[in-house]
Amino acid sequence: MESEKVVINNYTIDCYRINTLIIGSGAASLNAAVSLHSMGQKDILIATSQWGGGTSNNAGSDKQTYYKLSLSGDEPDSVSEMAQDLFNGKCMHGDIALCEAQGSVQAFMNLVSLGVRFPHDKYGAWAGYKTDHDRRSRATSVGPYTSKRMFEALAAEVKRRDIAVLDNHHCVALLTDISGSKVIGALALNTNEKDHTRAFVLFNSTNVILGTGGPAGIYETTVYPLSQSGSVGMAFKAGATGQNLTESQFGIASLKFKWNLSGSYQQAIPRYISKDKQGKDEKEFLNDFFPDIRALSKAVFLKGYQWPFDPGKVGSHGSSLIDLLVYREINEKGRNVFIDYTRNPSWETGESFSLENLDPEVESYLRNSGALKGTPIERLSAINTPAIALFKEHGIDLATEPLQIAVCAQHNNGGLKANIWWESDLRHLFPVGEVNGSHGVYRPGGSALNSGQVGSYRAAQYISKKYKVPSLDSGAFLSEAKDIINSTLILATGWMSSGNAAGNKKYLSEIRKRMSEAGGIIRDRGNATNASSEAAVMLNQLQGKIGAGSVSELADSFLLLDHCITHFVYLEAIRSYLENGGRSRGSYIVTEKGKPKSGDKAESDRNPELCLYDRDIENKILEVGLKKGIVRINLEEVREIPKQNLWFEKVWKDYLEDNYLDC
Repeated sequence: MESEKVVINNYTIDCYRINTLIIGSGAASLNAAVSLHSMGQKDILIATSQWGGGTSNNAGSDKQTYYKLSLSGDEPDSVSEMAQDLFNGKCMHGDIALCEAQGSVQAFMNLVSLGVRFPHDKYGAWAGYKTDHDRRSRATSVGPYTSKRMFEALAAEVKRRDIAVLDNHHCVALLTDISGSKVIGALALNTNEKDHTRAFVLFNSTNVILGTGGPAGIYETTVYPLSQSGSVGMAFKAGATGQNLTESQFGIASLKFKWNLSGSYQQAIPRYISKDKQGKDEKEFLNDFFPDIRALSKAVFLKGYQWPFDPGKVGSHGSSLIDLLVYREINEKGRNVFIDYTRNPSWETGESFSLENLDPEVESYLRNSGALKGTPIERLSAINTPAIALFKEHGIDLATEPLQIAVCAQHNNGGLKANIWWESDLRHLFPVGEVNGSHGVYRPGGSALNSGQVGSYRAAQYISKKYKVPSLDSGAFLSEAKDIINSTLILATGWMSSGNAAGNKKYLSEIRKRMSEAGGIIRDRGNATNASSEAAVMLNQLQGKIGAGSVSELADSFLLLDHCITHFVYLEAIRSYLENGGRSRGSYIVTEKGKPKSGDKAESDRNPELCLYDRDIENKILEVGLKKGIVRINLEEVREIPKQNLWFEKVWKDYLEDNYLDC
């Protein structure tokens, strides 16, 4: 790594010259860094706005799932079957599914070798369990903090290898060559620096690995950690294409302490209650929409297995009817909703809650788990004691107080388009982790962690073989990137001259409100069209309305602009999907103005109109790009799972000659 100082427009800027810049410090980014280093490419640098501030180190669930190929027992499994299950989620490219399946064992065992304590028995069998959209019990876990333990193990390895890290460096722009066809670096703000004319940092790099996570900052109701914001907007601005941006996942989560309430939090069968804004008028609001206590208890229990909201599980008193009713209670009735573990669900007429009256599937699970206990808190303790301890660590005692909840945005299955080596259509840019849009509409729970590890390894593999050339010399780099650098510095000068950041929070609130209303679990074509138009107006005007009085506020202003770009592109994708006849799927219901929303009492026994994948907009991958401010939308055919020629001598020859690296 080389460094120098350059002066541009009265800004004194540190400029680093490296082969690969890694933006972000989540599990995928850190695995990319460790993998590159182990492959001999040591000319690398990690730049992160907050070390350990992303979702990997700050999110989880009851027992956060890591999805992999089955590695024990007598239940058959294979790479091709795992690839097929990933591909069956719809709108996922088959070659990507094959790569994620093929690389799962290597990625998993790498984490094991780094010290992540995935459980096995005395024979060394890696036990598994089934999760949503999974046929083969491929899921494993180290408890509520699986991704945190991954982050910790990878962070320790980064430290052991002495890989360079620049903390508190917020990247504000990706730099491209004059043609706009490839990335050549990035521009960041060092938020430790007080003088804004000395706070900018340039990275002159052959490659950029982008691991900034999902678009957490654009939603009003979200379970993403507060420290996670996302910054995919700068990739859109640079010319990278997004795909499947319509496909965010939503689920029931706690609000006081942001945490996903899946798995055992639901299998313990807690009581759902709502109260008015004054904390009075308590009501078990689910009761009005289920025929009896047995059906209600089963739906709550299944919410654990079937945690993400799914329109296909709304009708016939399915588990996702609960999400819809929680959403309605909060957003339409203006009440607060809680889960209560101190008492069982109750019923005004007929049979009360009874362990003897449970559905056989529910009774069998609780019995096998030693959890046929009298109260939800006792059942939760029997199933998963750490799930209770987790909340106690954050000042919440589930044994004595109700837990406020909402239906929250929690993951984006879409993101940036990339090939089988995780390289974007903007060459030399490698999106890894949640910012990569490799997932389709549905995915098995935990597959995102596998994807992040497999994808970051493959990106490192490709870079180490194909893109190991030095970055541009200083003069050529500054000449190629000068327009983007100058325009960014002009923005900074203008914002600092105004010195007024008072309106920034208002605009951020507007973005989040618009995105949650038009891009949440209830989506209406008219609302999406209006929201997209409003976002376009905001994007055209925002630069002249915001300001900053410090380097920290300057970074926030750039992030606000990034969120504005992001929510505009996402809303354009949602608008296009709905205007072209896209129906309910994934984690959202499509409605029309004037028609009742599913969740009304009269509709609780039937499904909304579900996507049948018989229309172009449904069975092809929706791609959205932003080229010089103009939105470009494309429908891409889904690539099938490739047929492989695994004749050993051919594979060996191609491997020795590096011919396997062709896309």
